[in-house]
Amino acid sequence: MAKLINGEDLIVGRVASYVAKNLLKDEEEVYIYNAEKMVFSGNMKDLLAKYVMRRAIKNKANPEHSPHWPKRPDFLIKRIIRGMLPYDKPRGKTLYKKIKVFIGDEEKLNGVKVEFNASYNKAKLDRYVTVKQLSKALAYDI
Repeated sequence: MAKLINGEDLIVGRVASYVAKNLLKDEEEVYIYNAEKMVFSGNMKDLLAKYVMRRAIKNKANPEHSPHWPKRPDFLIKRIIRGMLPYDKPRGKTLYKKIKVFIGDEEKLNGVKVEFNASYNKAKLDRYVTVKQLSKALAYDI
C-alpha cells in the first residue's frame, strides 16, 4: 500500500530524509501532495543564492552533462529526495521511480496517510521560506 504525505507546513529536509529512508527499507510507493506548501528553514536571501548558484553550474566541455536543478516545486522536492538515494546504482533508480510529488491536493490517491510528529512541522521555526516562494524567486510562475 502506498504512503500519502500531506506536505503542507512540513520541513522539506526532514520529509525528504524520511521518504528516502523508508524507500530504502520498505520499497513502497510514496505520494507527496501540497509540495508547494512545504518549507525550507532559513531566510530567502541565503536560500535563493544557494539555488541560483546550483542552477548556474555548467560543464564547459558538454553543457548537456551538467546537473539539472528544476524551478518547479514538485520537481524540486523530487530532486532533493533523489540526492538522498543511491541514484547512481540500479536500485536507487528504481526507488526514485516510486516517488510521486504533486502540486495541490490529490483526492484521487489511495493509500495510508502518514502522520508526522511536531519536529517535522514549521511551528518552531523563526525564519522559513515556502517552496512556492522560492520557485517564484527562481522565475517560475505557479
